[in-house]
Amino acid sequence: MSKFILAGAAIVAINTADTAAAQSADWTGGYIGGRVGYAAGLDDNDERILFDTDLDGTFGDTVNTAAGADAFSPGFCGGSPESAVAADGCDKDNKGIDYGIFAGYDYDFGAIVVGALVEYGRSKVEDAVTAFSTTPANYAFNRELKGTFGLRGRLGIDAGGFMPYVTAGVVRAKIKDSFVTSNAVNAFALNQRSHRETGYRLGGGVEAMVGPVALGLLYLRTNVKDEDARVAVTQGTAGPTNPFILVNPSGTAFRRSEDRFKTHALSLTASYRFGGLAAAPPPPPPPTPPPVPVAPATQTCPDGSVILTTDACPAPPPPPPPPIAAPERG
Repeated sequence: MSKFILAGAAIVAINTADTAAAQSADWTGGYIGGRVGYAAGLDDNDERILFDTDLDGTFGDTVNTAAGADAFSPGFCGGSPESAVAADGCDKDNKGIDYGIFAGYDYDFGAIVVGALVEYGRSKVEDAVTAFSTTPANYAFNRELKGTFGLRGRLGIDAGGFMPYVTAGVVRAKIKDSFVTSNAVNAFALNQRSHRETGYRLGGGVEAMVGPVALGLLYLRTNVKDEDARVAVTQGTAGPTNPFILVNPSGTAFRRSEDRFKTHALSLTASYRFGGLAAAPPPPPPPTPPPVPVAPATQTCPDGSVILTTDACPAPPPPPPPPIAAPERG
């Protein structure tokens, strides 16, 4: 699934890069949209199950057998058990689709963009931890993120048609807890199933505006409190030397060592923006000045006058008459 998300992200980037880079945009305005992606838990391979054998509310006790040996010496693993034997290991936690809807508003200050949004999402992410006893038997907690409602802020950079941004906020999540075991003699009671908890989200992304639509890629990390799940173990049909009732006949309490449910997701986003119109185009260049008129061609006539070449020079004046001779005297 993650390969499809990454491939989709590459397609979005290629198809929108030229369009977004060529335009100038104003990110001010409201928007509504959705996201779809792939989510997974952040691995806690060193997580374990903690025990309270005397039921004093303090976890971290060792569950010992009647002979004084550690009943959970086979160890722990992150994930769901393959069998009752520790050597068979655990399955990895479930990963899956993550999707949601959102609505928000941005204000473009020119160089930076500030905004906020509300969102609702659902996913299929699980986080399990297993303990193995010497019986042999397995004991596994599992939690599943069912739905989230969040409020986040955004701080972005106006890069024209692109906006890279960071985001952070609060989230309210619905979590489903469960407990399974291969131990068929003791009695087990989980104190809660579905419940709602509060946490935070942070991440970052990039959006490209193509007309009134913004396409993007978003990475989010979610961290939610989940610290109250407890399992009460009582004697059931077990004998009087059962390790869970040796210290306190009322039994033993279990809880997870990790009190936060942490996930991350990579999603493609699309939103329709109300506002965010293209910025006004730059003013047109000044008009081209008219060509400088060319002086007409002229010629100088023999009499010294200057006339157009298209005109004829005036005829020269007639020569003066010859002088009159004086009469002779006789």
